[in-house]
Amino acid sequence: MLAERNIIDQSEAVLIIEGLNEIREEMLDGSFPFDLSFEDIHMNIEKRLIEKVGVVGGKLHTGRSRNDQVALDMHLYMLEEGKSIMSGLEGLQRTILNLAERYKGFLIPGYTHMQRAQPLLFSHHLLTYFWMLQRDRQRLHGALKCADLMPLGAGALAGTGFPLDREKVAEELGFSALYENSIDAVSDRDYILEFLSFASILIMHLSRFSEELITWSTAEFGFIELDDAYTTGSSMMPQKKNPDVAELVRGKSGRIYGALFALLTVMKGLPLAYNKDMQEDKEGFFNTVDTLKIMLPLFAEMLETMSVNRVRMEAAVDDDYLCATDLADYLVRRQVTFRDAHHIVGQIIAYCREKNLRLRELDDKTRSQFHPSLADNIDALLDPIKVIEARKSRGGTAPEAVNRQFELAREIFNNKL
Repeated sequence: MLAERNIIDQSEAVLIIEGLNEIREEMLDGSFPFDLSFEDIHMNIEKRLIEKVGVVGGKLHTGRSRNDQVALDMHLYMLEEGKSIMSGLEGLQRTILNLAERYKGFLIPGYTHMQRAQPLLFSHHLLTYFWMLQRDRQRLHGALKCADLMPLGAGALAGTGFPLDREKVAEELGFSALYENSIDAVSDRDYILEFLSFASILIMHLSRFSEELITWSTAEFGFIELDDAYTTGSSMMPQKKNPDVAELVRGKSGRIYGALFALLTVMKGLPLAYNKDMQEDKEGFFNTVDTLKIMLPLFAEMLETMSVNRVRMEAAVDDDYLCATDLADYLVRRQVTFRDAHHIVGQIIAYCREKNLRLRELDDKTRSQFHPSLADNIDALLDPIKVIEARKSRGGTAPEAVNRQFELAREIFNNKL
């Protein structure tokens, strides 16, 4: 671009490009002579270029500052690494979708306040995380769109007096747009904050999933067993099988949250334009990228290899108190207000607990004492499968509603949404 705009000679541009290609090869084969006495990578490259092509190498830096150059590096890095993370997210979504298909007929208790609440299809529960990750993908897409702005040509903060062709450089580097304000170009870190915000929400989702996997794998629950490759034994207790990978994923949330809040704190009081404080944008950002790139495929593999104990899950569902809401709904269909129906069923549950009985063990006469309509045969209301099948509304746990989720999920992948 510099040569095309007659800022440097064409012959000088050829020499510079040849020298830079040689330097790239040195970096790839590990022979590049890094010198820590030079402030950063850019100064190392310029010094090596001058060694190779002479003083003309000093023209490499014409029309630019390390401020816009480092900003460019960060944009390019995020766009490149963002593709890898997006791929990891898609892979994890596919794994969850496959698991939900594999365990389509399995039942699991649904919980609120960690108390058994209502019966669910296990597929429905798993697909919850699919939709969480879909929103994460959309957030990452938004962060990458913010990174798709080229800052080069902004100089230190005020632009440059050279007649640069910034549009051509943006096209050469694959950017779809460029910064329209030179001060904004060198002082903006919003795109990194957006990425760290996306990462914080993503790790929160994975931490919640990890917490469930850890709970489900306890002897008290016994719903799943994680593969040996993702667990460790105890150094003292031979019976232990510790869910280390799930625990480490859960633990990494603090590190990623910390990167977000650290950079927010750095940026909150900075006057325009560039300040050395902004150098703090890198360590937490790089660590977050590395963490997600390792974590996403590992999490998918952990899920893919876990075994599910259908007997233990469905034994936990065989608790007819989980069907209490349907019993209240039954009374509502018989013209009882929901508030009164809720109270009546609450009284029945209290009675059963006092007598150590299940709902299904109450005879018609005893039920009718709480409301005449309960003298009827209500066995179907206390069948978890029937309860699940009744929830046909969009987004519900009935098989036909869950099948609709599968269709939408496949459509997302087929249309690259």
